[in-house]
Amino acid sequence: MPPEGVPLKLEVAGLGVRLAAQITDVILTLIAAICLLILVASLGFSAPETLIAIGSLMFFIIRVPYYVMSELAWNGQTLGKRLMKIKVVSHDGTSLSTHSLVLRNLMKEAEIFLPATLLLSLDAASPLASGLALGWIAAGLMVPLCNRYRQRLGDLIAGTHVIHLPVPVLLMDLAEQPAVQTAKKEGVVFLTHQLEHYGAFELQTLETLLRAQEVVAGPGGNSRQGATIEAVVEKIRQKIGYANKVPAAKRLEFLRAFYNAQRAHLEQRQLFGERRNDKHYAAADISP
Repeated sequence: MPPEGVPLKLEVAGLGVRLAAQITDVILTLIAAICLLILVASLGFSAPETLIAIGSLMFFIIRVPYYVMSELAWNGQTLGKRLMKIKVVSHDGTSLSTHSLVLRNLMKEAEIFLPATLLLSLDAASPLASGLALGWIAAGLMVPLCNRYRQRLGDLIAGTHVIHLPVPVLLMDLAEQPAVQTAKKEGVVFLTHQLEHYGAFELQTLETLLRAQEVVAGPGGNSRQGATIEAVVEKIRQKIGYANKVPAAKRLEFLRAFYNAQRAHLEQRQLFGERRNDKHYAAADISP
């Protein structure tokens, strides 16, 4: 949970996509090391043992800063992670710290690259050392399978996770889908300027009237309630400048449509920081 206290549900990245991102990053850093090695070879260092030693050193020197700097610059992402749409996040929801990123990437050296380098440098004459290096790598790869967040040892120590990037969900554009769309479903259309006359208090009063109408509605109806409905409809028509006459059979439909449109309009205005308490709303009612 982040410091704001709002729980977030994030999908933990699987081992397959993390491996693909890792391979991509290794290829990129290896290409950079090879380019530098070619430059060094052109300076006269041609002995194979010397070139291998220099190449291994360059691969290490490029690799460690690459992971740390890219994850710092891109908020937990390397080029490989960006391609795979995954990223590193802090376990407690806070911002990633330099300490945690350095720690998790140095542990990656101890977990994967150091034993892998040792394994590649050994030959058939040292099967015990090769077996130990292979077991070291296997143990490191087993750690993510033994915890629910698929954290490797470096993540556990640094307090980080690797997650899939959340897919953004675009909500309905209020400018393109105005509040009057709700009213259209009822067969009555209200323009925006017609919804500027009332506030939350009047809306609640209308809601109370409509709920009361649902309670008293019966086969014979209620003449007093009918007169109240007629008076309210005429009052709203005059207030908002609604020119069309409302037949008696359509009065409740008119009020429900107006309630839906007015409520949507007030909610839309509140999204922009403008809270209208009643029809006498003033600048003091507008939230900063």
